[in-house]
Amino acid sequence: MKKILFQLLAAFNKTFVPRASKLNLNKLSKAGKLLIAYRYWVTTNALD
Repeated sequence: MKKILFQLLAAFNKTFVPRASKLNLNKLSKAGKLLIAYRYWVTTNALD
């Protein structure tokens, strides 16, 4: 159940949340850093 939920969130992130691969992480606002942390948390839990 938990893994399915995180896989759905990961699919949502892939579609709607912007990528951060080309962003300078040092110049992001706190909201941008929070968004990166959220994507990381969802991705790691979806892969477990």
